[in-house]
This record gives sequence, structure tokens and C-alpha cells, in this order.
Amino acid sequence: MNIAADLGHVRLNYRIDGAEEAPWLILSNSLGADLSMWDDQMAVLCETYRVLRYDTRGHGGSSTPEGPYTFGDLTGDVLGLMDHLGIETASFMGLSMGGMTGLGLAIRHGARMRQVICADGRADAPQPIREMWDQRIAKVEAGGLEAIVDGTLESWLTEDWRADNPDRVAAIRRMILGNDPAGYIACCRALKGLDYLRHLPDAQAPILFLGGREDKGAAPEVMQAMAEATPGGAYIAIPDAAHLANINRPEAFNIAIADVLGLPDPSHPA
Repeated sequence: MNIAADLGHVRLNYRIDGAEEAPWLILSNSLGADLSMWDDQMAVLCETYRVLRYDTRGHGGSSTPEGPYTFGDLTGDVLGLMDHLGIETASFMGLSMGGMTGLGLAIRHGARMRQVICADGRADAPQPIREMWDQRIAKVEAGGLEAIVDGTLESWLTEDWRADNPDRVAAIRRMILGNDPAGYIACCRALKGLDYLRHLPDAQAPILFLGGREDKGAAPEVMQAMAEATPGGAYIAIPDAAHLANINRPEAFNIAIADVLGLPDPSHPA
């Protein structure tokens, strides 16, 4: 069951699954998604963790404070939710915007993070990326989320997966269109200001980087360079996966995260 936490400046929709005595793991969604994007991971994660999923501000069932947002806002929301629930420390996994939020937590709030997984994310926004966000914002301002939904699906999921899973594609389309366009735009502005790459050497929590080998938004060479800039950083590529690697190839994704999170090996079920 989803619950709303009123943090004063924002109301965050969240859900908790797993045993009460288990250690905490927080999951953070990508731009345009909501907490349901992690459904394919929940069975294996709940074997080991008390899992907290939440909708980023402006997404899903969370409120949309006036934008633009910054990553200070997004990391602050996580810390506020942790304080609201009495969570002192947690592991954290985010994808794309959620992974970038995790980088900010590892760099600036490492004492609260046992470990961070950054999936399919970047750490900076060079000029071509900033221009891409300007174009995305203009499309949504002119035509709503309908103007970007087809291109988003193409970048999120490989062509073969989309052809083989029409019902899932339709559900993901509904998820994207269910978000608040104003919240989407405000988060785009946070992504446009992303500036964590130069701070990765200061990360105070272990970070695993992983992503789809076919991901164009967070290309393998970009994520490999991020891992190399991070103390103790490591990178794992997910074969035959695009930007939403956890949905596109869930089995391979679950195997990739199992070791760092101390999960039962999904490739050898009991």
C-alpha cells in the first residue's frame, strides 16, 4: 500500500515492502517513471531488505512544488523521507535521475549511505546534453508528455523487447503519461544543472555503476569513466539492454546487483 509523507515543502508518495527487521534499501525512479518501475526487482530485494520506494517530486503520486528543481532538492527529499521514517542509514539504488540523486547522497551525505548503486546515469551535463534538455522542455511545454512519450520508449527499451512485450510497453506508456508535465519539466532543469563528475573522487560511500550496453543517454564509456573517477568504483554493463536496464533485462540486472547488495544469487534459485 502506498502512503504519503508530508515533509512540509513536498509530499512524497512511498511504499515499504520486506521484513521489518531487515536493513533498509531505498529505490529512486528515473525521469518520467514512478516507483512501479522497480516491480521486477522486488521479489529478490525483499528476501534481504526492507525496501522503501518513493515517487520523486513531480512524479507519480508525489506533489509538484514550484520548479525549477536542483539535485540539492532531490537529495534533500530523500534525507527528509529517511528522517520522517526514522531511518538512520540505508543502501540506495537509483536509475537515471534516481542514480544521479544517489551520487549526490554518496558525495555529500555518505554517512547516511551504506552503499549506492547508480544505474544508467551520468554525473555531468556538458553543452550537448544541456541543449538536449532545452529541446525536451520545449516539446513538453508545447505538447505535453504526449510529445515525448514515443521517443522515451525508444530510448528506454530495445526494439526487440518492445516488439515482444506490447502489454508492458502500453503500461509503461501509461506510467509516463501519468506524471505531471510541470514536475517533469522542473526535473529536466535539475538534470540540466547536473555537476557531480568533478566531485566523484570525494564520494564517501561505495558506488557501483551499471547500465545497459545499448544505453545512449548514459553510454557505457561514460559510466566506465565515472567508475574510474570514483574511489573503489566499479562498472557492470548489462548486455542487450537500453536505458531502463532493470525492466529491459531484469534477470541480468538482478544478477549484477546481487553481489554488492548481498542478495541470494538470482541465477541459482534455491
